[in-house]
Amino acid sequence: MEADSLTELVELSPDAICVHEHGVLTYANRAALETFAARGTAEVVGRRFADFVAEDSQAELAGKLEGLTEPGQASEPVEALMSRLDGSKFAVETVVVRLRGTAAYQVVMRDITAKKAAADALRYQAALVSHVSDALIATTGEGVVTSWNPAAEAVYGWTAAEAVGRRASELVGASLDLAAIRRGGGVAEAVHRRRDGAPLTVRVSAAEMKDGYVLVCSDETARRRAEQNYRTVVASLDEGVLVMGSTGLIEAANPAACRILGVPEPDLIGVPCHTLVLFTESGHWIPPDEMPSVQSRRTGVTHNGLVVRLRRPDGRDVWVSLTSRLLDPDDPTARAVVTTFTDITETRAISARLAHDATHDPLTRLANRTLVLDRLDVRGRGALTVLFLDLDKFKVINDSLGHPVGDQVLRIVGERLRRSSGREDLVGRLGGDEFVVVTGEVTEPAEVRALAEHLRAALAEPIGVLGRQLHLDASIGVVLVGGADDRSAEDLLRDADIAMYQAKTLGRGRHHFFDVGLRERMQRRLRMEQDLRDAVHDGQLWPAYQPVVDLKTGEMVAVEALLRWTHPRQGAISPVEFIPLAEESDLINVIGKAMLRATTRELAARRTCDGLDLTLKVNLSARQLDDPHLVPAVQDALASTGLPAGALCLEVTESALMRDQEAAAEVLASLRSLGVLLAIDDFGTGYSSLAQLRRLTLDTLKIDRSFITGIAESRDAAAIVTSIIAMAHAVDLTVIAEGVESAEQVDLLRSLGCDQAQGYHLGRPVAAAELFGQ
Repeated sequence: MEADSLTELVELSPDAICVHEHGVLTYANRAALETFAARGTAEVVGRRFADFVAEDSQAELAGKLEGLTEPGQASEPVEALMSRLDGSKFAVETVVVRLRGTAAYQVVMRDITAKKAAADALRYQAALVSHVSDALIATTGEGVVTSWNPAAEAVYGWTAAEAVGRRASELVGASLDLAAIRRGGGVAEAVHRRRDGAPLTVRVSAAEMKDGYVLVCSDETARRRAEQNYRTVVASLDEGVLVMGSTGLIEAANPAACRILGVPEPDLIGVPCHTLVLFTESGHWIPPDEMPSVQSRRTGVTHNGLVVRLRRPDGRDVWVSLTSRLLDPDDPTARAVVTTFTDITETRAISARLAHDATHDPLTRLANRTLVLDRLDVRGRGALTVLFLDLDKFKVINDSLGHPVGDQVLRIVGERLRRSSGREDLVGRLGGDEFVVVTGEVTEPAEVRALAEHLRAALAEPIGVLGRQLHLDASIGVVLVGGADDRSAEDLLRDADIAMYQAKTLGRGRHHFFDVGLRERMQRRLRMEQDLRDAVHDGQLWPAYQPVVDLKTGEMVAVEALLRWTHPRQGAISPVEFIPLAEESDLINVIGKAMLRATTRELAARRTCDGLDLTLKVNLSARQLDDPHLVPAVQDALASTGLPAGALCLEVTESALMRDQEAAAEVLASLRSLGVLLAIDDFGTGYSSLAQLRRLTLDTLKIDRSFITGIAESRDAAAIVTSIIAMAHAVDLTVIAEGVESAEQVDLLRSLGCDQAQGYHLGRPVAAAELFGQ
């Protein structure tokens, strides 16, 4: 009976009990069968006990069996990991008892899985408390600290040993009404203080326990400081910042945004963003559903650097550069949008002024060459007219009255051209005294002629400056541009310039239409100018000498040096063609100095070697009179060649002397101081009087060939020549007749008392070797 009771007790035990002999299970109670997940004894009895022991625990249990040497001897409890039939593992506390027999053991197993889980949980919680970054403080109901984790030590500066047993309010430097915190929802914000007195911004969470409270104190000092710094930075930005919530209402605005928008902050917060009035750069109103912030919220796409015009409530327009993006790109579902914008009104105005200045003449405010070319480049396929204007004799005004007066005249000219042109016409100044009018309204030749004369008439109105009435005129070149014309903008201006130059050549104060033949002639002229530059250096220019004869003795008393050009391909080029070209291109100064040195050297050698007592006559152009290096060049030529100053006579045309009498008188006086002789050439063509010429200290007067040609047939011509000779002799001038072509003219001039003569009858211009012999 006692055995049966014992068996029943074992069978009903809550602990799993099994018996194995020689490692094979011979018995398992109900708890063991349940523990091993067996459906009956057959699934357990007869199997090896080791099959139900996890591999990690087999060695330890085997060791326990070896330590039991006596029957009835039991092992110390040991933890082991067992394995169920389904392969799952479970933890047990095991006691092994040695039974009678050589290898029979009873194993008692108590499932400790739940116990271990609880212990692990406790260890985890302890580790969490020890390693969490927030201060965890446990207190009694009266606020006395019972637990103080390492984070609390770091946050407040008190060690756990110092903290436990003291009131929490003393340690955190602030009163703690934990019951009030609980009533307020369990979370509160407060300012605590470290042990050293430094302030801490803390978020306090309080939870009630059975015997007190647990506090979680999160140190938010750094975050709050960062937030404050961020708010300070945003508030100090010159850039406006608006934050729009997911509903499209403005939730935040910095001071710059309020200033730029012209709206105080209270009037912005809670207002829909589409109440702002925006326009595109082209002036189109931006509807609410197309506003950048709305599009960014709808699509998540960032709009960067958009330039828009913003209409303020006070009616003022402000240009801004605007960027709109999601506030949190990592959470696109939030759909909050931040819009930043910079006031670029002044910058844009400056850019506009710079763009205007880059395309407009600063003096007249007319279009400059760049803008004119741009307009011609984009002219389209319609007909067009280009009028190129150059003021006649403006240089005289500029040089005589000064550049300030010249600038004032140019401004007046620009304004008159603007008033006289159509509203859609482009009026520009290309530089200097060159202007252009481009019109698409007047394209028929007759209408263009009328427009050109209208412009000339407007410019011809007197201009009052410094108490003087100035009168202007212009030469105008005209280019008609058809719809199919493929000339470039540069080509059109070039052709208009060519036509203008032709108008000047024909006598100034007129207009001239461009044609292809004109361009070809101009191109020949340009080639000729380049060839002339090459001729200066290649020895193609040479002096010819024409005799000047004393009419009383018939002897040659002087020679006039005349410039000649033998072109390598075209042969002899007429002086009538290349001398004006040299004067207009400023080559005349270079050529004149070279010819002066060559002719003075030639004549000095002839006087020395051949004993010839001859005077050298050399022409000076109007451009040479303007050259400040003329007098030093003459002085150097005389000094280097040895020609006596009295043997050099410099001839200046009457028109050149009359152009600016005061300047001419000054230059002639300087030349006279060198000892050279001075002559007026082509007398009778410049409308001067001998009384005017007397002030110029001249030595010789040359009567223009136009009077000599008809002297034998015309009494009037003879009378004029007689008067010129008489007046010249009255002021002690030697008189020379030019263009003498016959013996009859020689006899008549001799009878009229003319001193000297030159012309084809007396000798053609020839090279020195031919005139003087080798």
